Amino acid sequence: MKHSTLVVLAAGLGSRFGGNKQISRVGPDGQCLMEYSIYDALEAGFDRVVFVLKADMVDTVRELLGNRVSKRARVDYAVQDFHSIPNFYTVPRERQKPFGTVHAVLCAAPYLDAPFATINADDYYGKEVYRILHRLLSEARDERDGAMVPYVLGNTMSRNGGVTRGICRVEQGRLLQVDETRNIRYAEDGAIIGDRGELSPDALVSMNIWGFREDFLPRMKLYFEDFLKGLPQDELRAECLLPVMVNDLLSAGEQRIRAERSNDEWFGLTYREDVAIAEASLKALHAKGNYPKKLF
Repeated sequence: MKHSTLVVLAAGLGSRFGGNKQISRVGPDGQCLMEYSIYDALEAGFDRVVFVLKADMVDTVRELLGNRVSKRARVDYAVQDFHSIPNFYTVPRERQKPFGTVHAVLCAAPYLDAPFATINADDYYGKEVYRILHRLLSEARDERDGAMVPYVLGNTMSRNGGVTRGICRVEQGRLLQVDETRNIRYAEDGAIIGDRGELSPDALVSMNIWGFREDFLPRMKLYFEDFLKGLPQDELRAECLLPVMVNDLLSAGEQRIRAERSNDEWFGLTYREDVAIAEASLKALHAKGNYPKKLF
């Protein structure tokens, strides 16, 4: 694999968090979570980074992190806004919410000329995930071949409220199904429940870590266009999401996704109360020697 790109999805509104959680400084030297992800990805062999951002965040991310990262890798900035929506669809005037992670990747498409992986900017995934993704992408044979790294549901929960996870069915290293499930939370008795009932803490889940070849982007574009064609004209919140797209294309036999579990630690910022956990976890990782004081 000549090149590989990390796509950092950082254009979400952060409504549950109450602010721009993507740039919250939670590391002991003022690092944000995506700085660790980029560091680990470059160490694993990725050599390019694309930030997908709201327009008003580009200069902030460039000054906070991008200029330093650009000394080690090519860095590009893609804006996720309504200007890139196909002309056949009229965005409702009242809509503020972005159109989801499939659209986010398509906004980055002009910069994607090599296999790429997607991550959330507000999650810490550990080091192993990037080595797995880099290897799986290097082994992809054609445009239908993709990759993902599932995590154990019980290790991805927040004690501060419900979360959304893609519940995965994996057999013999292949993803067979992913069911996007919202409001997964702890019940009073400690059980984990979602909108459709109790879930096993050992269930495998997707955390928006996906790997695709660049020649898969045209199929992704068609999927997004079909999504828009099916929306009511007054729809204000519906999103086109990567796990839903993957599940649909798996069902149609149009995609093959290799899945290899990571045993690394995960934590993230969904709620403001999650900040203290992230700060303590990163401090411990530095104390163990996992990271230098300054990453870039």
